[in-house]
This record gives sequence, structure tokens and C-alpha cells, in this order.
Amino acid sequence: MQALATAVLPVFLLILLGLVIRRRGWITQGFWEPAERLCYFFLLPALLVTSLAQADFASLPAAAMAGAVVLAILAMTALLLVYHLLSRGDGPAFTALLQTSIRPNTYIGLSIPFALYGQAGLTIAALIVAVVVPSVNFISVAALVRFGGPQTGGSPGLLKAVLLNPLILACFAGLALNLSGLGLPPVARETLTILARAALPLALLAVGAGLDLGAAKASGGRVAAAVALKLAGLPLLTAGFCWLLDVDGLAWTVALLFSALPTATSAYILARQMGGAPGLVANILTMQTLAAALTLPLLVLFIA
Repeated sequence: MQALATAVLPVFLLILLGLVIRRRGWITQGFWEPAERLCYFFLLPALLVTSLAQADFASLPAAAMAGAVVLAILAMTALLLVYHLLSRGDGPAFTALLQTSIRPNTYIGLSIPFALYGQAGLTIAALIVAVVVPSVNFISVAALVRFGGPQTGGSPGLLKAVLLNPLILACFAGLALNLSGLGLPPVARETLTILARAALPLALLAVGAGLDLGAAKASGGRVAAAVALKLAGLPLLTAGFCWLLDVDGLAWTVALLFSALPTATSAYILARQMGGAPGLVANILTMQTLAAALTLPLLVLFIA
């Protein structure tokens, strides 16, 4: 219990601190968007490149673990799509439910495995990011193109939107350096390591600053469904596919933790640009983050 408290609670305390700083106005409101962009385009990619470039994949069931995580996402997507087509519901609301049922908050997803299991946990989480981020972006953009409402921004090309994602580019770069045997040159490694140290704390503060407690009060049936599907349904699907593909040990643990993450704020940005019910997305991701403060520690206790 003490190990759980010292690993998981600081993650949510940093999120809470970000919320308090923004609400109290201790830092100017204009700080948060550039801070999140700094994390998204530079700091988090630096963390992913260094983790993947130096990882030892020989001891990991990498293919089976990646397959289990992606199959769980595809299964959730198929179930929601069938339900939407049969019920003939609202298209933008469907895209909101879909995004918030499969898209993880990568910042939290890297922080908790690292806090609990050190570099080994971070390596597995980074590998999961390498397969999950392209998958959920491809599915989300495709759904928004097909079912979204009027768009306020330009509709990105599907392949371009996926391939130009900085997290995906970082994963590809880290894997290429690892598999080619080139690795990182010493100066580049130390530079990226320094950048990577700033990624998780600043990212978690930005997560808290992005929470909208006013939106959380407007929760309803769709919000409750998205919370249950993301924090309980997707982990159950992931556990099932891990069992089928014989994934166990630390890989099973981190895969399950990653599937139980709340939704990232990038879902709101994409919904706003492509007519995907951004108000509903904001309600869902806030409620999921608040609920995850309880469900993630319980999950860690269960799988420990």
C-alpha cells in the first residue's frame, strides 16, 4: 500500500496542483497552451526516443503485447460502431463516445508505470505508445470524417494526420535507432535525457490545468457510459486478449494499466476541429480523469 501511495498519488497530486494553479491564477492563463505544446512537440518525444532507443526488447513479448492492446481497441471500436449503426444515433456524439473510449492520456500512462516499475515499466509503456497512438488517431480521424458534424478547422488527410503526429514520429525514430543498432550518440543521448526529465511533471500540471470542473457538473448518460467503457470495459477487453495471446508478467500489468487511463485533451482539440461534439468530449475527459484518481489505484492493488 505504501509503494502504491508513493507511486500513484503524486501523479494525481501534480494534476491537482495544475488545476489549483490555473484556478487561482498564480500563473497567467496564457502559459498553459504553450506549455502543453512544448510537452507535446519536444519534451514527450524526447522521452519516447530515449526510452525506445535504449530498450532491451529481447526480454519482452513485444508482438503479443502490442497485438493484445490493439485488438482490444479494435474490439471496442467495432462494438460501438455496431451499436451506433443499429441505434441510428447522433453522429458527432458517437465520435465523442468513440474517442473517449479508446484514446489514452499518454502523460499519465507514462508517469504511473515509471513511478511503479522504474525504467522497465517506462520501456513497456513507451512501446505501447508506439502502437496505440497511431491506432487511436487513425480510428478517431476516420470516424470524425465519416460521422462528424460541421468542421471549424481544415479536415486533415487521414494518413498525414497520423504520420505527422510528433509522438508517432518519436516512436518511429526511437525504434529505428534501436533495431538498427545505431543507438543514440552520447551528446544527443544526454541532451534528450535532460529534456525528458521535464516532460512528465510539466505534462501532468498541464493535464490538471486543462480540467473543466464546470463541464463535469453537466454529466449525463453518455458521460457515464464513456467513463465505464474507458476505465472498466477497455481494461477487461485488454485482459482477455492478453490471456488469449499468453501475455503475462510486467507486460500484462502495464498493458492493463495503460488501457485503464482517462482520455487525453487531444480528443477535445480534434473534436473541436472536426465537428465531434467538443462539449461532450470535455465533460467526459474531466469526469474520467476525476474517476481515474480512484480506479487506477484500485486496479494497481488488484493486479499487484
